[in-house]
Amino acid sequence: MADRLMLLDSASLYFRAFYGVPDTVRAPDGRPVNAARGFLDMIARLVTRFEPTHLVACWDDDWRPQWRVDLIPSYKAHRVVETVSSGPDVEEVPDPLEAQIPVIRDALDALGIPIVGAAEHEADDVIGTLATRATMPVDIVTGDRDLFQLVDDDRDVRVVYTARGMSNLAVVDDDHLVAAYGVHAAQYADYATLRGDSSDGLPGVAGVGEKTAATLLRAHGDIAGITAAAQAGEGMTPAQRKKVLAAADYLAVAPTVVEVVRTLDLPEVDARILPLAEDLAARTAAVADRWALGTSMTRAVEALGPA
Repeated sequence: MADRLMLLDSASLYFRAFYGVPDTVRAPDGRPVNAARGFLDMIARLVTRFEPTHLVACWDDDWRPQWRVDLIPSYKAHRVVETVSSGPDVEEVPDPLEAQIPVIRDALDALGIPIVGAAEHEADDVIGTLATRATMPVDIVTGDRDLFQLVDDDRDVRVVYTARGMSNLAVVDDDHLVAAYGVHAAQYADYATLRGDSSDGLPGVAGVGEKTAATLLRAHGDIAGITAAAQAGEGMTPAQRKKVLAAADYLAVAPTVVEVVRTLDLPEVDARILPLAEDLAARTAAVADRWALGTSMTRAVEALGPA
């Protein structure tokens, strides 16, 4: 089997599991475990279908980095429930999900799946760095369209997009992006910058939606080209020129916020999926019993190939 790396956008997956799996089972301490069980079921299905040889759970050590907020104060501001001076802002997370995060980490550890995060950076940046430095094909599993910018056909970097559910996964390559959005992967970050994203608090260029953003990028290549054309008064309608010029301050900083960091100084991590050693197999059973993970842990163990 040829080597293939799978990178999990962990928060994207466990949020989806929390809202998609009924809250019918609880751990012995009373906490719900629907997100943890759903997350393990996702891993089992993904590993079975795509057969990665290497697997990493990428983590949000800082879901709203201050350096991004300094550039665009509205960045994810609507999701903040508490500002902490000594660390990352506290994100609005349902209490029943918050209680399951330690369970998810415990289960990943038992399965031997490394968890990788980076101070002052989001999981997106961890994914961007690991995908960029990978020496094998990469599947990025996420429900976040921002990571489409990492698609690279030449290096066989794809996105397994989960927004339509685990039974309707989309495998996103450059052809998919051109067909769906009218832009290439290398243009997607600029496309997202122009279009904006209310879920991330990115205003975009007022009056520029998806179609106009794609039209401008096809004509001028990137934001620098669009800005230069607007300043010269060439290659766009007067209305488009007015909108681009009015957003000059935003366009000067937003690309840095939207662009995924690909150069983090991350430690080397052994992400190989190996048959579970006897002690690790016993540990998965103990963790499953401790948190009432039941058949979800069993399916994950079987998919990962126990000894």
